[in-house]
Amino acid sequence: MNYDERTMRFDASKNESNKVSNMLHTVYDALEEKGYNPINQIVGYLLSGDPAYIPRHNDARNIIRRFERDEVLEEVLKVYLESNEK
Repeated sequence: MNYDERTMRFDASKNESNKVSNMLHTVYDALEEKGYNPINQIVGYLLSGDPAYIPRHNDARNIIRRFERDEVLEEVLKVYLESNEK
């Protein structure tokens, strides 16, 4: 088969998953450095959409806002379910 005739597949979900994961780790670290409970603060942001839950420290507020909240929740749920398979 000629190279030009093959159909290539591209899976952007893995790339996006890594981006969300990296973002969450960055934001988590910034919250921890400022003395906040990172889980509570991130959940507060995800539920309310209020960026005041995330500090500007290390640009965390801008970093988390690069993603839609539903994208972040989707990734968190996916990772949780994959790690807790029956």
